[in-house]
Amino acid sequence: MGRLAGKVALITGAGSGIGKETAILFAAEGAMVVVNDVNEVAGEAVVSEIRENNHQAAFIKGDVTNPLEVKSLVESMIGQLNRVDILFNNAGISGVGPLHEVELEDWQRVMNVNVNGVFLVSKYVLPFMMSQKSGSIINMSSCLADIGLANRASYSASKGAVLSLTKSMQVDYAKYNIRVNALMPGTIYTPFVEDYLSRDPNPEAALDAIKRRQLSQELGKPIDVAFAALYLASDESRFMMGSSFVIDGGVINGKLN
Repeated sequence: MGRLAGKVALITGAGSGIGKETAILFAAEGAMVVVNDVNEVAGEAVVSEIRENNHQAAFIKGDVTNPLEVKSLVESMIGQLNRVDILFNNAGISGVGPLHEVELEDWQRVMNVNVNGVFLVSKYVLPFMMSQKSGSIINMSSCLADIGLANRASYSASKGAVLSLTKSMQVDYAKYNIRVNALMPGTIYTPFVEDYLSRDPNPEAALDAIKRRQLSQELGKPIDVAFAALYLASDESRFMMGSSFVIDGGVINGKLN
């Protein structure tokens, strides 16, 4: 019996990075994991890996910014599994640049995925959790919701919105025994970061600069965040409500000389 035995978990953006590692971990801990992503090939690959280890998973494609697709996604999941115990709003994108250089289209895209995506999926999942009178919602924020970092205007704003939304949601849904908490990672070595570094004229120097932001002097790994998500998804965190869970290698609470 795992820590999530008998639970049904929906993870958005689970085709790679943190979402993928969390899907694999949740399944190993006994959950039936619904893998969601816009990339069908990547999502199905995650499901195949989970099933190869004799755990349970299914893939449902859907764009978290599209209300019709989100509604269909949730209805399909409920139709197949008849419940949802865990929602991990993990899908997100980054945005780079100081405010005056950010194009409106790019700003809106970051807000659409990172904020509207959390709103829409939660909107359609919540009625089922309310009827169950139980559930755990985990929203992906960032340590940048708490501190400033150069050239991250749109991303920081979106993750600040997610953190505030998390706290507001918790007040509204506590009476239904639904917990809503936020993860606040530092820089995690995901495919996005790998791609970002590959496009830098000096990738090694860029990586060193990022490492220096952490007291740990290294980047986090997706599994580091997945373990935090597992705690919030499990009944062990029953007394955590509207909380921000920081996994940042010491970015927020420390600074090297």
